[in-house]
Amino acid sequence: MVNQLFYGDNLEVLRKHIKDETIDLCYIDPPFNSKRNYNQIYNNVGKEDKAQAQAFIDTWTWDDQANQGLAEIQENYLGHFTSQSIDLISGLTKVLGKGSLLAYLVSMTLRVAEIHRVLKPTGSFYLHCDPTASHYLKIIIDAIFCSQGGDFKNEITWKRKTGRGETNHKSSRFGVSTDTILFYAKSNQSCFNSQFSFDVEGYSDYIDKSFKYVDENGRRYQADNLASPSPRPNLMYEYKGYKPPATGWAISKEKMEQWDKEGRLHFPKDQTGRIRRKRFLDELQGKPIQNLWDDIQPISSQDKERLGYPTQKPEALLERIIQTSSNEGDIILDAYCGCGTTVAVSQKLNRQWIGIDITYQSISLILKRLEDTFGKAVLETINISGIPKDMKSAEALALKKDDRTRKEFEKWAVLTYSNNRATINQKKGADKGIDGIAYFTGDKDEPEKIILQVKSGNVKSGDIRDLQGTITLEKAELGIFITLKPPTKEMIKTAKEAGIYKSRYMSQPVDRIMIVTIQEIIEAQKRLDIRLSLEVLKSAEKQREVKQTQLDLFDHE
Repeated sequence: MVNQLFYGDNLEVLRKHIKDETIDLCYIDPPFNSKRNYNQIYNNVGKEDKAQAQAFIDTWTWDDQANQGLAEIQENYLGHFTSQSIDLISGLTKVLGKGSLLAYLVSMTLRVAEIHRVLKPTGSFYLHCDPTASHYLKIIIDAIFCSQGGDFKNEITWKRKTGRGETNHKSSRFGVSTDTILFYAKSNQSCFNSQFSFDVEGYSDYIDKSFKYVDENGRRYQADNLASPSPRPNLMYEYKGYKPPATGWAISKEKMEQWDKEGRLHFPKDQTGRIRRKRFLDELQGKPIQNLWDDIQPISSQDKERLGYPTQKPEALLERIIQTSSNEGDIILDAYCGCGTTVAVSQKLNRQWIGIDITYQSISLILKRLEDTFGKAVLETINISGIPKDMKSAEALALKKDDRTRKEFEKWAVLTYSNNRATINQKKGADKGIDGIAYFTGDKDEPEKIILQVKSGNVKSGDIRDLQGTITLEKAELGIFITLKPPTKEMIKTAKEAGIYKSRYMSQPVDRIMIVTIQEIIEAQKRLDIRLSLEVLKSAEKQREVKQTQLDLFDHE
């Protein structure tokens, strides 16, 4: 299939674009209502400390959006809400009041109801959270899933870190070292493939003690009991002079002869002993995974997987979930896909996938991650929706009022024009702000800075002079002014007066201040053609390419 990556509000995407009962597995790692803002970390860029930019906001307020969401639930918008969900949210409104926690729970209720709708009857749902609101989230999912024939399967505890945490003399509580993953099935026909692991506490000691025999081929084995749990006449037979146990053998004589031929029987030297079954170590699957996952390590600062994205989860965690609750060719949905761990693992495991995220930083990072991991051709297998493709959609993005997405236009412009190689900058300069920074190699063979600034409103020549002042203040060599509105003649004249820059690494001189329009970026595919010297985003590890077949899952409205 052509995998699908959506840039936009996941509620809108789920409602408009994902058909009923098309998804085999949904995993989400949504905001936790942590009351924090999370920053993306960029690589060290030479003369600068590590740069950071806000990746997403996890601070909630009761606003018009929350009021609208509450009304949709209570009025059963589109018939997607169960009576239990409506009663629950109405009750929580009285208990909690219209504040940040209720705003968060309303947001999650809206989205979990849509996730239930798009899951196949055989589908599964995993919600990753922490103790901040997990108790509320569980009853919300219960009201949606269990009231419609679904089933709560497990509360999985993932031990995500070790060490003292907050258990020191300055703390007033125990340290938190675990996350919670709530696991639900839409029906009793859901897919479940048992998983096994050798990396379980005490398991190596068990192997050393239990697998103490070695056969003539050098294979270690355990001599296991071969007695039947209850007596049956056809199992009461003598074999090679060995008498049966009091309850008989556990297998028929035909099976005994087959196992004997295959070298799977352990014969004691004394025929008064009992024949036992050889359980070979090299055939052992491991210990069945339980609901405590303490064998998957979090991503460390030195980990090869680390991309600098906050809340990034290890691929091993998603591999376990995807392998447990789906099969090759199944469709995986992540409605909060962040840096793309779910979609990258789905690609690796030959699953089809849909990813949704509301920030362009995430979309940009996912595309780079997939290209680094699977090669440039993988991008041809992805249908990207929601990214501005014409001036009308660019203007719509620029005019968004929501605080959570108000900088998305600037991020999209900077990352698109720089081919995802600039940093998104949060610092404010002497002007009205620096939206991005990129680096190139100057004549002194050291990184030199390019300042990128984006404007969506009316522009004037004073904006160029402000950018020139910022370039001087930041000790940058070049400035790029990206504008939604056409530049004035005076702006172009002021930019030209800033002069040109030339280095031995450039085939031709460039203007010190360049003006680029959104129209040029969209219609002429204009991009920054200066060779940049530093990768500000860490590259993902290269893996094999995955070929997929096409399948229509979406409503194309």
